[in-house]
Amino acid sequence: MGLLKEFKEFAVKGNVVDLAVAVIIGGAFGKIVSSFVNDIIMPPLGVLLGGVDFKDLSLTIRDAYTTDAGEQMAAVVLSYGNFIQNVVDFLIIAFVIFMAIKGMNTMKKKKEEAPAAPPAPPKSEVLLEEIRDLLKNK
Repeated sequence: MGLLKEFKEFAVKGNVVDLAVAVIIGGAFGKIVSSFVNDIIMPPLGVLLGGVDFKDLSLTIRDAYTTDAGEQMAAVVLSYGNFIQNVVDFLIIAFVIFMAIKGMNTMKKKKEEAPAAPPAPPKSEVLLEEIRDLLKNK
């Protein structure tokens, strides 16, 4: 029973919930970036490179063939076009995360650089100032 209680406390803590939310948002963000790369960046890049569709870029190692038993064997293909698209996805995601962290660090640095209130004078100094003011008034 103690193990179940410990797990419940662990799962309900803010860190685990925050991590779960981050994973869900990260997955959705990944889909957006993939769509951005596949639908916005790669088509014009393909046109600039002579009408190349990166999804079609591949290297066939062995063509499809039929075995002696009549079984169809699929071609062995290296789809390096998909790899290029995934690299572009990664670079965009890494850049966005870099910019977000850089922005957070800048905000944090500005907050740390904000001037702190001057420290309160010691009680003895305050008392001496009060005595001085009283003497001036007489």
